Amino acid sequence: MYKSGPLGTDVSTTLGAKGATYDDRRRLSFAWWFASLGFFVLIWEAVWLLGLADERSLPPPHVFLSDFPAQARFFASTSGVGEESAGAAASVLISVLGTTLRVIVGLTIGFVLSVALGVAVRYFRLLGRLVLPTVRMLAPISPLAWLPVAIFVFGVGNGPAVFMVGIAVFFMILLATTSQIDLVPQNYLHVARIMGATRYQTYRHVILPTILPGLFVTLRLNLFGAWMVVLIAEAAGVGSGLGQVIMLARNTFNFSLVYFTMTLIGVLGFLFDFALAQVQSRALYWLPRTRRG
Repeated sequence: MYKSGPLGTDVSTTLGAKGATYDDRRRLSFAWWFASLGFFVLIWEAVWLLGLADERSLPPPHVFLSDFPAQARFFASTSGVGEESAGAAASVLISVLGTTLRVIVGLTIGFVLSVALGVAVRYFRLLGRLVLPTVRMLAPISPLAWLPVAIFVFGVGNGPAVFMVGIAVFFMILLATTSQIDLVPQNYLHVARIMGATRYQTYRHVILPTILPGLFVTLRLNLFGAWMVVLIAEAAGVGSGLGQVIMLARNTFNFSLVYFTMTLIGVLGFLFDFALAQVQSRALYWLPRTRRG
């Protein structure tokens, strides 16, 4: 059915134009990302071409990316004891998937537990008085300091890496949750009370939807820190994954392998942030598209 907006404008046409503008901005953002990456690679290649950098310590991208089979065999060498080494491409894929799954599981556990506890300490005031002082004392401790604890508790395997990722985001998101709840506009709470909402209904239908956008932003900002700690945990307590490959490259002074693995990590980090932005956009369905991230 035809609906008119202000000055006789077709509402569906207006919404379509806004949607097209949003899609155009996203395409332009991707175009600038590729342009930025291309500019960086161009400078790197130019430095090598002009002889300003040693090819052994700073090999250009076309050198360490072109010899994929030679680099991939090092990924096969990080297989666990007793495991049969796969082919070149399969070895890289196994390492990438292993690291990615550890990040996904750790982030999911850390995010869910921190938001749940953050809401609980504001919902139950006594719990907040008992928990928050200890949380503020533990929050400044670097996630790397938890690595020995993780190995003592979980042993060698996936446990330490997942725990490190979770602890890297847990305290920050927990404190962000309590701060976001304290900053919920009082007008929202007054309207909920006027409409007869219970305390539980106010938290579920007013406070939680209000704080989720900010919490997703905090999660995405801490995403890169999670990638840093999972690589360290893999190098020390897992024995496989991209972190173990980086450690192998350092021990053997294989600079091409270092930059090859760094490239993989950078691409994975970008794709992970993009995927998280898509999750954020769908989870915050009640917001306008331009405010979903």
